[in-house]
Amino acid sequence: MDDEDRIALFLDYENLAIGAREDLGGLAFDVRPIADALAERGRVVVRRAYADWSYFDEDRRMLTRSHVELIEMPQRMGASRKNAADIKMAVDAVELAFVRDYVSTFVICTGDSDFTPLVYKLRELNKRVIGVGIRASTSALLPPACDEFLYYDDLEGVEPAPAAAAAPAEVMADRADRERDLDDLAGVVAQSVAGLQRTGGQVTASTLKRTLLRKDPTFNEADHGFRAFGELLRHLAERHVVELADGPTKGDPEVLLPALDGQQEAFDLLRDVVQDLTAKQGRAALSGLKDQLRRLRPGFSEQALGFRSFLQFVRAAATTGAIELRWDGDADDYLLTISDN
Repeated sequence: MDDEDRIALFLDYENLAIGAREDLGGLAFDVRPIADALAERGRVVVRRAYADWSYFDEDRRMLTRSHVELIEMPQRMGASRKNAADIKMAVDAVELAFVRDYVSTFVICTGDSDFTPLVYKLRELNKRVIGVGIRASTSALLPPACDEFLYYDDLEGVEPAPAAAAAPAEVMADRADRERDLDDLAGVVAQSVAGLQRTGGQVTASTLKRTLLRKDPTFNEADHGFRAFGELLRHLAERHVVELADGPTKGDPEVLLPALDGQQEAFDLLRDVVQDLTAKQGRAALSGLKDQLRRLRPGFSEQALGFRSFLQFVRAAATTGAIELRWDGDADDYLLTISDN
């Protein structure tokens, strides 16, 4: 138990309840999906919800069954009441951070950007912060401020009212978008593994997941159709984006970048991409070129081939005659062309 994270849960209840009703097809907000998600992350030792409960009288029983302490803010309906509840919640969270050293994680449940300074202050106090909000009513400023952000809509047990059936063309478009998103994710995973390897030490699945969350606190493997992060990694291993090996603990495998067969194969790959871009766009610029290579070979990494940077790799390819490289002042970039040799 001593190794468990101690979690403090704070709910801006009006924001959540109204957001669920207006943006999730009239769905009644339920705290249990949040509690279940947090049970996977540690031990919740504080649960508080802030509202004028005369407006949410029917929700009291649901919250008390989940052992949530109801903080009453009995004021006139409107902005002044809402602001008072927000201030009370922020003050209580900061006070708890000072007087309860054992609380390591704060969960701030709201979509209101007014809580962004609170998130920054808690992180400054060396606390991990998880945000939870309704996707449609969450400010774009809030998720990047957190260590991790969970959309309530996506939690297990949350079932919004069914939308109208999508047309076949929309289904195909959604499927294509998901495939592109997965290709992009594969590149981010490979880039992250390469960066972690450069810093030394073993790269485990748990380390990689934390790194992805630092880059994008809203990252969730479920958005890409996977039930668990391990399932995503196994899929990427099948696509040769990464390789998996036994890690230091059971269930936490080591994640490695598969080496390409050799430099010549990588140079040939670069030549093919430059040739294709030139045919389609009339030129091939260095900017964005690495992403194009990773679309064909998601596991591509110049570091795995012994190069410190992508530009160094391209220059090495130019010395072999695979491509030609020159600086273009008008484009303010390096341009690549196919060698006549």
